[in-house]
Amino acid sequence: TDFILLGLFNHTTPHLFLFIVVLTIAVASLNGNVLMLLLILLNHRFHTPMYFLLSQLSLMDMMLVSTIVPKMAADYLTGKRSISPAGCGLQIFVSFTLGGGESFLLAAMSYDRYVAVCHPLRYPILMSWQLCLRMTVGSWLLGAADGLIQAAATLSFPFCRAHKIDHFFCEAPILVRLACADTSVFENVMYMCCVLMLLVPLSLILTSYSLILAAVLQMHSTEARKKTFSTCSSHLSVVGLFDGAAIFIYMRPKSYRSANQDKVVSAFYTIFTPVLNPLIYSLRNSEVKGALKRWLKKYA
Repeated sequence: TDFILLGLFNHTTPHLFLFIVVLTIAVASLNGNVLMLLLILLNHRFHTPMYFLLSQLSLMDMMLVSTIVPKMAADYLTGKRSISPAGCGLQIFVSFTLGGGESFLLAAMSYDRYVAVCHPLRYPILMSWQLCLRMTVGSWLLGAADGLIQAAATLSFPFCRAHKIDHFFCEAPILVRLACADTSVFENVMYMCCVLMLLVPLSLILTSYSLILAAVLQMHSTEARKKTFSTCSSHLSVVGLFDGAAIFIYMRPKSYRSANQDKVVSAFYTIFTPVLNPLIYSLRNSEVKGALKRWLKKYA
């Protein structure tokens, strides 16, 4: 009854090198996100809506990497690639919960930046703690609801073919291919869920940053314009990587699917993007860098 994960790498020298690189990136991602989470929690100056949203982003990235990478590494090192249906369902639930939740959280963060840049004097009113908590809880709940529906629906199908999954973790579109039943209705529902969980937040993000760009172009200070434009462009690059990879996996027509492409693209939003978020959203911030230096000096 168990499934077999064929994994991302083979036991060859080039693939061993790539495995070490991916594992190093995953460890760096975990360390970076844990450090950011502790820094925001322990420093009272960072107890603001903006940094609270950043802490939730770090928490989601940390959980996503912890759910997928240890199992992938253990399968590669031990050669035991089996995973139970319950474990498979857990991976689907967590990946959808964190993926969908992070998509809405990035939209909330883009709104926070829009208010900070375009309406700085009204920031305490337009971005109150009450609204911040509502957006955060809403992101988690929407992601969890999507994850629960997708995991339950995927595992409800009979799997009478070979239980080999050509992937490094259980991902719903890959697993559905093994089902020996008509999955067209489920695939249409999955597509609609992806429109809700990916395209709606992405449209909100693009709207927010378009308004920010319009405000930046009207700034008289060249230095302020350059700084704001640099920050927003780096934020958009991370959003593009995360949402672009997820849209490629979940909204691509079945006839264009390829197992190798799916594995590589999935690695982008599950392993590589989480290591970029602390660098882009936090460590490029002068306040965060200053607090990190003081914190390291204190405990050195």
